[in-house]
Amino acid sequence: ESRGASSLLKDSIPVTDFLLSGQFESHGLLRRGFACVKNELVPSHPLELSEKNFQLNQDKTNLAMLRNIQGLHAPLKLQMELRAVKQAQRLPFLHSSNMALDTLRGNDECIGFEDILNDPSQSEVMGEPHMMMEYKLGLL
Repeated sequence: ESRGASSLLKDSIPVTDFLLSGQFESHGLLRRGFACVKNELVPSHPLELSEKNFQLNQDKTNLAMLRNIQGLHAPLKLQMELRAVKQAQRLPFLHSSNMALDTLRGNDECIGFEDILNDPSQSEVMGEPHMMMEYKLGLL
């Protein structure tokens, strides 16, 4: 009696016996694959998340206070101006100081960490203007 390959596979050892048996039971790597380490990192300090979202939280608080004091039109106008300022940019190979954005946010009179240690003349990355422009336009 001749049996096909499918019947031979049915008679063999079930596949479920191989899945989580022996020394590999505790290794989730075999089942899930490699995980991204960045997604599994937890904040090392309780204030780390607050510091990451500081500017966003400050903007929300300022807009809520502006709405309570002056009405709905003031935060809407400010958000429209912020969006317009963010869209106007220099060419990708030129450094932008974002002075208009700092002025709208009220940070133009403050000296911060990024003002001292973010000097573009000391930058280690200098790109070729033509390549950077072609990349931004999607030609590369």
